[in-house]
Parts: sequence; structure tokens; C-alpha cells
Amino acid sequence: MGESRVGLGFDTHPRSDERPLMLAGVQFEGEAGLEGHSDADVVCHALADALLGAAALGDLGEHFPEGAPETEDLPGLDLLTRAVALVREAGLRAASCDLVLIAEAPRIAARREEMRANLARALDVPADRVSVKATRPEGMGLTGDGMGCLAIVSLVER
Repeated sequence: MGESRVGLGFDTHPRSDERPLMLAGVQFEGEAGLEGHSDADVVCHALADALLGAAALGDLGEHFPEGAPETEDLPGLDLLTRAVALVREAGLRAASCDLVLIAEAPRIAARREEMRANLARALDVPADRVSVKATRPEGMGLTGDGMGCLAIVSLVER
């Protein structure tokens, strides 16, 4: 069957009224966006970090440095696709992933399938191998005035 690896990723960004909210490449109209050098898509960033970790290829900051002109306003799905390419170059491919968005808002249920489809395309896996969930911190301050995302991914040899 070949080698199997697991990676864990986590990302957070503070809220910003200066840009739209992008999660897994889906724009959430009427919601404050997130602040960051790129588009601050916490879902794509957490998943990309999990991919890099599972392949022992370092982290997002190493491959996509904050402040670098080529990463300014970089869409999260583009960043994720680049991370997938690095993983493939290492002889691995994604098998499945599970993500948990940590935020008071927005509610993602109505957009979940779009999010799953975008991530599945980027990973080149069937959508039934991608799980996207959300939980509210219930006002406990776990994400401050922002959002976080926790991702776990399994990789297998190509």
C-alpha cells in the first residue's frame, strides 16, 4: 500500500473591514474579511500548512514569506495549489482532510459544499474526502476578534 503520513495545520487572522471574507476560496458577502498579507483565507492556509507538515517540507512562512511581493493579496486557493505541487514533488499526494473553522460568524452550512468542492479541486481528490466543519467559541475569546482554522490531512505515496 505504501507510506501514509498525517499533517496538522493551524492558522488565525484578525478581522478587517478593509477586504471581503474569503474561506476556502468562497467569498462571504456582508461579512468582515480578515487581515493579512495574502487574502487571509484561514481555511486554505491551515490546510496548506498541514500538507507541508505531513510531507516534512517546513511551513507556510518558509515557502510563502509574509511581506514578499509575490505573496501580497495571493488568493488562498492559489497558495494551497502551490503547496499541493510541493507535496507532489516530494512523491506524495493528499488522500483526505478534515478542517474545523473556529469563529463566531459566519455560519457556513449554506456554503459548505462550495467550500468542499474548491478544496477537493485544489487537492485533486473527490469531495467526499474533504470535511469542512465550524464551531463557535461561544464568546470565550479563543479567536479574539478574528478566525482560526485547524486542519488535518493524510498523505499517501503517489
